[in-house]
Amino acid sequence: MYHLLKAVPSRAHLILVGDVEQLPSVGPGNVLKDIIDSDIFTVVRLTEIFRQARESMIVVNAHRVNQGEFPILKVTEGKEGADFYFIEEEDPEKILERIVSLCSRRIPNRFGFHPIRDIQVLTPMHKGVIGVTNLNVELKKKLNPGQQGVTHGSRTFRLRDKVMQITNNYDKEVFNGDIGWVSRIDEEEREVTIDFDGRLITYDYSDLDEIVLAYAISVHKSQGSEYPVVILPVTTQHYVLLQRNLIYTGITRARKLVVLIGTKKALAIAIRNNKPELRFTHLSRRLQSREMVTPQTPG
Repeated sequence: MYHLLKAVPSRAHLILVGDVEQLPSVGPGNVLKDIIDSDIFTVVRLTEIFRQARESMIVVNAHRVNQGEFPILKVTEGKEGADFYFIEEEDPEKILERIVSLCSRRIPNRFGFHPIRDIQVLTPMHKGVIGVTNLNVELKKKLNPGQQGVTHGSRTFRLRDKVMQITNNYDKEVFNGDIGWVSRIDEEEREVTIDFDGRLITYDYSDLDEIVLAYAISVHKSQGSEYPVVILPVTTQHYVLLQRNLIYTGITRARKLVVLIGTKKALAIAIRNNKPELRFTHLSRRLQSREMVTPQTPG
């Protein structure tokens, strides 16, 4: 933000567009919220539903969660156009089985979505039965079985694997959170080619630290992205991270279909927990303490 502001000419207008209700940045700081809290800048809040049809339960429930209300979970089985579902299940092992079944068979068969390209599993944590790591292992077994691949450290990548870039690489023009598919493995040249929405990017084997499997990713990593379908487990196993903004962020990543799977108890805990992550930035006070001077146009 410092470098951005330094690069903006003094006579320019800077308009920030964002959603302060989502998860805060992984790194330090809380810039957008602090700017709003300073109360010295013009702030416009959008409250009307325009992005999707008003009857979309994704949008309705996102607003309900954001306002601390329990989402509407009851949908008529087989109702045409239903886009928000809740599957009640407590056992983590059974939740895992359900997620694999939803991705590989149930959602593709019923709604016609591609099991890998269209469906994104989001989960609060990396560890555990329904954490990112184990979900990727199990989903890969079902969605992309086989032996051919390249192993780099503890990671093995196969042709057609769904992967995500986890660092900004300005030389390759791929950035943290970009998702692609392994399209070629050249064992002789020790190279892997990944298709990022039609852009074929070549990685040397030694560069594969920048890539992870992405059948399942964390809710934090999903910020800034949208997917046709989102599956989100919500269980008390993830108690530490059960927060309203996490549920809100997960729901709002989906364009066409959301499936929550877990317990109503865990969902209620998350919605009630609206305590913002405490960050001692002091930025809003520093902004308030500075005299706002309007730059004069040179005469």
